[in-house]
Amino acid sequence: MKIHREGYTIILVALLILSAIQTGNYFLYQAVGWLWLFLLLSLGVLVMFYLVVQFFRIPKRVPKFDVNDIVCPADGKVVVIEEVEETEYFKDKRIQISIFMSPLNVHQNCNPISGVIKYVKYHKGLFLVAWHPKSSTDNERTTIVTEHANGQKVLFRQIAGAVARRICYYVREDQKVTAAEEFGFIKFGSRVDLLLPLDAKIDVKIGDVVQGRMTKIGELK
Repeated sequence: MKIHREGYTIILVALLILSAIQTGNYFLYQAVGWLWLFLLLSLGVLVMFYLVVQFFRIPKRVPKFDVNDIVCPADGKVVVIEEVEETEYFKDKRIQISIFMSPLNVHQNCNPISGVIKYVKYHKGLFLVAWHPKSSTDNERTTIVTEHANGQKVLFRQIAGAVARRICYYVREDQKVTAAEEFGFIKFGSRVDLLLPLDAKIDVKIGDVVQGRMTKIGELK
């Protein structure tokens, strides 16, 4: 396991703040002598630091997929599988699969297919809770479209939640990408949507707990 580069500054700041709190906790203990309070506050400091560090963790994973497989782009839970009208890029009907990422999930985002990036656009927006039906179109988000070697295109969106305030993405138009490789990161609770062709084979169902880079979402025809 390693720590994502997006977490370096935040972890350092958290360490400084929590160290100051723990120093104050020590002086409080020296003043009043309440061991139970000192231990309780010390435990709270350790738990807070652990939560910050684990949010930016990147576990070691070895993905294995076939060329037409659609790879899960994020850790989380499948909360939506439905046919929708996609209005930003395709302007036609697509199968939407939405994955909700809690603050305890790994927040690295990975390419769902190999191919060439055809479209990248960042949208400012609201910060509705990530499971809200309008979060896909109204929240802060990034839309990316990749064209597979077979000509099929897949659209995927990073969507900020009520807590998240920063979406990071590292791809550009005309860039060649490989399935399961990192394309971005979302800080704190959020959601990732996949917009797939109507004839795509779907291998997950609502309620499934999925892993980025490891779970097969489906297959392109």
